Amino acid sequence: MKKIKLSLLAISALALGTLAFVTGDVLPIGSELPMLDEKMMNVDGKEITMKDAAGRKGLLVMFSCNTCPYVIKNQERTIAAADRAGDLEIGTILINSNEAQRDEADSPAAMKDYATEQKYSMPYTIDKDSKIADAFGATKTPEVFLFDAEMKLVYHGAIDDNPTDANNVKRNHLLEAMQELNAGKKITVTESKSVGCGIKRVKK
Repeated sequence: MKKIKLSLLAISALALGTLAFVTGDVLPIGSELPMLDEKMMNVDGKEITMKDAAGRKGLLVMFSCNTCPYVIKNQERTIAAADRAGDLEIGTILINSNEAQRDEADSPAAMKDYATEQKYSMPYTIDKDSKIADAFGATKTPEVFLFDAEMKLVYHGAIDDNPTDANNVKRNHLLEAMQELNAGKKITVTESKSVGCGIKRVKK
């Protein structure tokens, strides 16, 4: 009984510690894109803002990293989503907010190597001090935020309804939202649950 109580206390402490890394609530649908002009370092060594990355019809923001198994499992879907976004005149930017691993697996050099390996055509940027993730209330990798031409949030969540098995996807939430956005239609599904690894913030 004592062991069970100790385990429960440990789990509670871990949960509280995890929550302490998150500084804000997630952006509600309809919100304006925060920190639009915040400069971030891209893997090409140049600074870029989300405003720079936006397309004529909107912007897809995805919080990502190098090592999360869910990111790796969704890699083909990530690239396909960015390609489709480009076809629909929607820009794409990937943001790495794992500041607690910046000297390790998510270092600038490791990010550059990973972007080259994956043949990224979209910016892959460093979120210094996890400021962008905090402003968005982002907690997972991968986690997507889709904004319209006025930089208002129209979709937030997962790429599709089966992050673990691409062969059994029944609905591609992000693709549907982008196509509805491009067609000027109301977004049918505006939110879904992101499944992935927690963003590794530095404890403050």
